[in-house]
Amino acid sequence: MCANSQMISNNNIVDLRNEIVGIDQQFPLLDGSYLPYVSLDNAASTPSFRYVQEKVNQAMELYSSVHRGSGYKSLISTYLYDEARRVVLDFVGGNADHDVVIFSKNTSEAINKLAALFPFQPGDMVLTTTMEHHSNDLPWRARAHVLYTKINPDGTLDMDDYQAKLEQYKSQIKLVTVTGASNVSGFMPPIHEMAEMAHRQNALFLADCAQLIPHRKVDMGTVDSPGRLDFVTFSGHKVYAPYGAGGLIGPKAFFETGEPDYRGGGTIEIVTLDEVTWAEPPDRDEVGSPNVIGAVAIAATIKQLSAVGMDVIAAHEAELTAYALKKFNAIQGLKIYGIQDPSRTSDRVGVIPLDVEGIHHGLVAAVLSFEGAIGVRNGCFCAHPYILELLHVSHETYMRFRNRVQHGDRSLLPGLVRVSFGCYNNFEDIDRAVEMFERIIRHDYKGDYVIEERTGSFFPRGFELPSVKSYFEF
Repeated sequence: MCANSQMISNNNIVDLRNEIVGIDQQFPLLDGSYLPYVSLDNAASTPSFRYVQEKVNQAMELYSSVHRGSGYKSLISTYLYDEARRVVLDFVGGNADHDVVIFSKNTSEAINKLAALFPFQPGDMVLTTTMEHHSNDLPWRARAHVLYTKINPDGTLDMDDYQAKLEQYKSQIKLVTVTGASNVSGFMPPIHEMAEMAHRQNALFLADCAQLIPHRKVDMGTVDSPGRLDFVTFSGHKVYAPYGAGGLIGPKAFFETGEPDYRGGGTIEIVTLDEVTWAEPPDRDEVGSPNVIGAVAIAATIKQLSAVGMDVIAAHEAELTAYALKKFNAIQGLKIYGIQDPSRTSDRVGVIPLDVEGIHHGLVAAVLSFEGAIGVRNGCFCAHPYILELLHVSHETYMRFRNRVQHGDRSLLPGLVRVSFGCYNNFEDIDRAVEMFERIIRHDYKGDYVIEERTGSFFPRGFELPSVKSYFEF
């Protein structure tokens, strides 16, 4: 790491690539050669900025307990933690008099927290979509009856079905929860329009912004705006701050009612053997010693992204996506799912699901890795219903897969290969992927790959990874 990494500003997207920790790290190929790693799996997790790493190291020199100590380090750490909260709130267009930021481990925990705190009554409903990540689906199933908005054949949202369900169930729907950008197809639902429609039925609206916030400006809207986002969630590890923190932002008044979902240190004002007085939000919903360093990392990455400009990042990633779609569309034997039109980058972020005709998605990912030093994701991406619908998997076929999985065999699970971009990727990264896809389609790869039934992953026969200790050792 640079001794004193500087924040990249002045709209300089090119220099931002050099700010990525590990950008020049080389990894071995099957033939014994080495190549710099190309990460096209940013929808799963992003690397850290050097500036963020530097700020984390600086904060570690000052780290101590927060909100409890009178020591100088405690006072500094408390300031850093509270300031990080302010930075997050400003970044998403929250209102300090109305909203509160609750730090979590990630989006999954944030949504589970909101589900646990939401005052559902018998008969209440949650309206979501079939394109959601499991983390914006499963928590609601445990708390209320869940309705699902359909998708169109191209993977986009069926807004007519959304409107019809809102009107049909009206007052029963207490919450609408929708992804800001799909982690499978990259499609961005019109969340502000959807929020306005939900509010007309007196439902609250949650935008799961885990996939949106690294790529587009997120603005909750003014307090009195009809299309305001009532709740927003996000994860640091998807926005260049992989230090174990995320966030839930919502109305302070909502979190003042009821009792916290977790109880213990930091959540109270006073405790006797007979009663408990809970602290005000957000403290009551952040049990125990908080992840100060994770919060600092999120604030630092927000500062970095803001200095470059989210509009600049969005424009760069739109160029990458359009370039990739043109290249991929020209490869015979490569099928793209979702929006395929390179001119429609305003409807999506840089997430492209695809498959290679006649070749298992796990094998494609393995060849890209072992023979191209390219990291992608394959499978169902924690969004099984969406993938099964995109692939038109019948119920009978699904049941066969399900039965095999229950017997420990994941080798035939359906899935896709996902290419996903970060702000630091460039055209050369895409060209390397194109070259490898063309080789795979020609079966021009060297390894004899075998599948591990338990995991469904492919590995080249006889290949041994170099010792992990050559890269890292405790």
